[in-house]
Amino acid sequence: MTAYEIIQKKQRGEELSREELSFMLEGMLRETVPDYQIAALLMAIYFQGMTPVETYSLTDLMLHSGEVIELNHLDAPRADKHSTGGVGDKVTLILAPLLAAGGVAVPMISGRGLGHTGGTLDKLEAIRGFSTSHTPEQFRRQVEEIGLCITSQSDRLVPADRRLYALRDVTATVDSVPLITGSIMSKKLAEGIDTLLLDVKVGSGAIFRTQPEALALTHNLLSIGQQAGINCAALLTQMEQPLGFTIGNWNEVAESARALQGDWPQDLREVTLAQAAVIFQQTGLEPDLAAGIARAQRLIEDGSALAKFAELVAVQGGDAETLQDPDTHWQPAFCQELKATQSGVIERLDAREFGLAAVALGAGRRQLTDQLDNSAGITLRIKAGDTVQAGEVIATFYADREPSPQVAARLQAAVTISDTAAALPVIQLLVTSDSELDWRAALQS
Repeated sequence: MTAYEIIQKKQRGEELSREELSFMLEGMLRETVPDYQIAALLMAIYFQGMTPVETYSLTDLMLHSGEVIELNHLDAPRADKHSTGGVGDKVTLILAPLLAAGGVAVPMISGRGLGHTGGTLDKLEAIRGFSTSHTPEQFRRQVEEIGLCITSQSDRLVPADRRLYALRDVTATVDSVPLITGSIMSKKLAEGIDTLLLDVKVGSGAIFRTQPEALALTHNLLSIGQQAGINCAALLTQMEQPLGFTIGNWNEVAESARALQGDWPQDLREVTLAQAAVIFQQTGLEPDLAAGIARAQRLIEDGSALAKFAELVAVQGGDAETLQDPDTHWQPAFCQELKATQSGVIERLDAREFGLAAVALGAGRRQLTDQLDNSAGITLRIKAGDTVQAGEVIATFYADREPSPQVAARLQAAVTISDTAAALPVIQLLVTSDSELDWRAALQS
């Protein structure tokens, strides 16, 4: 068995055995199979796909490439959520402390930015001193002590995903259903959870742009969760425009801190409360979605969620005081306004183009060795459906150094202004292993 033969086999569209997948993953970790051959295998999988058996084998091998956390001794339900990636999606920064404040233990192994989408770890590391590196013992102890830990993959926690994740980001193999499934579920199953909510994005800024594609991924993920014996559900949410008003690293932390103080845009609020409601219902802490939303709202209003976020930041070495006045923390050297070219209604804010512009500003990586500019980002002043006047400021973008003129041109092209605009539902479907419900119908059931 050689890496060359295995790559060729997948190029022909044949099913790889568990032993062949194990050979490649173990070789990657031991550095007996070089990155360029792993990249070739990723590209072959991207074009040829994987069978359900292959996908489960890949996930299980990635899961057991490191240690699996054991948290069965906790009295609290153990839950996590995962977003498939979007632009401006800072929900985890709000939701995780909210859930922990509400009685859920949240052990979270998270990821970094992929392509044009942001990463939770990158955002958290924009907080001065915040560490996302834990041994399994530290991870377990922190969940026991404060009910919440957000950490990265490591040499001991899902190391195979850590390596594959970075290679996928720079080889244009992000949007592959089996690779996404393996990456997400290996991390989540390693956490010791019994409940998982998946936020599957749909639209221009998502990995998959259409609902049928998103549903194919959703059912793949739910199938792996079901086989692993965890309580798993999914929400399909809209990603045609950025979520909230901010894109970047520090400015998304700042918006999250404001949200935890009750100052947040409607779309971000709706998605976050919906996710909290589903998890509170899944874990049995609330009888239905309406009660789950009410519980989440109380945790924001009484300050419990914000206090838990501050506790998380402090425990993981970050400067929690910056959360009190986040807008003064980063002072970028360059700032430019984007203005409406005509009067009318904002018909579209292309999320993918906004995400790519943020990467060009320095908020994301083009290659593995890129250093992020935490001050880089974009702040929107409007959302789709808003009326604007010619010359009105619709966004501000900034960085530590002056970007190329193409960034402004890209942002301008990402904004469509017309006479009218159709409203898009922020949340589309609630999906379980045996049903697909319109979100509004789910709320009423």
